[in-house]
Amino acid sequence: MTTAPSLPTAINLREVGPRDGLQIERPIPTAQKLRLLELLVRSGIKRIEATAFVSPRAVPAMADAREVAAALHQWPDVHWSALVANEGGAERALEAGVRNLEYVVSAADGHSLANVRRKTAEALAGVGRIAELVHQAGGTCEVIVATAWDCPFDGPTPTDRVLHIAREAVSQGTDTLCLADTIGTATPCRIVQLIQDAREIAPGIPVGLHMHNTRGAGLAGIFAAMQIGVVDIDASIGGLGGCPFAPGASGNVATEELVYLCEDMGVATGADLDILAEAAAFAQEAVGRALPSGVLKAGGRPSTSPSMAH
Repeated sequence: MTTAPSLPTAINLREVGPRDGLQIERPIPTAQKLRLLELLVRSGIKRIEATAFVSPRAVPAMADAREVAAALHQWPDVHWSALVANEGGAERALEAGVRNLEYVVSAADGHSLANVRRKTAEALAGVGRIAELVHQAGGTCEVIVATAWDCPFDGPTPTDRVLHIAREAVSQGTDTLCLADTIGTATPCRIVQLIQDAREIAPGIPVGLHMHNTRGAGLAGIFAAMQIGVVDIDASIGGLGGCPFAPGASGNVATEELVYLCEDMGVATGADLDILAEAAAFAQEAVGRALPSGVLKAGGRPSTSPSMAH
């Protein structure tokens, strides 16, 4: 007799395609971004990372962050968030009306220098001020620990560095943590172990997961994390994504693939797979290249049995 895996009844899906997905693409018109956001909202997703308030010279695709933020009021039921890389970005995001911010701290100095031109310790020291600004505005602060497992410059990331960041971020006021497999090297056992270690360091603080699918193991890692109760999970429409400052990084786990997996296992996501497929097709057209999503190519599970050929 086999034993079914222990899974949550639902996950708290965050769509990151409009930010992480588009940040490495050629800039697309703001109107196309808003159409993509409209489709994602219509699919039923309630948490969406809309944009990033970062240097437009470093990330040209996010240069219209203020214009995107100005349109979000039309969807008041969505938990909108934006990524920031420093205090100035946080101030601009809050001025633009975005109250929920994600702040990235890379666990590896090599990636941190490439990404934000500061070593890990300096980036980590900024958590407190950003958390203070966000809380004063009535929002939430999340620290995303980038290169939590491996770095393209420094190699394997020591667990102690990740746990030090987690401990310090919590002490400085972050509301949640998210561990990011920035270059898509993590596998299930390593993922589970680090999440468990982080939970011990930060009891009571939600620990989410942000996976890249560079080596095809993204869904496997998410499935393993779900079995230990992780419910805050990122995904990107169509499998868009990658880090412009991490050589070799490719797209995130596709939102529609994650939703297909969860719904077929009885784990609620709140998202409509058909509308997500429509959104993925639109994203593919907008960026002008084929996206890696299997569900986009093949569709969902057939609802009726095919007729027998004779």
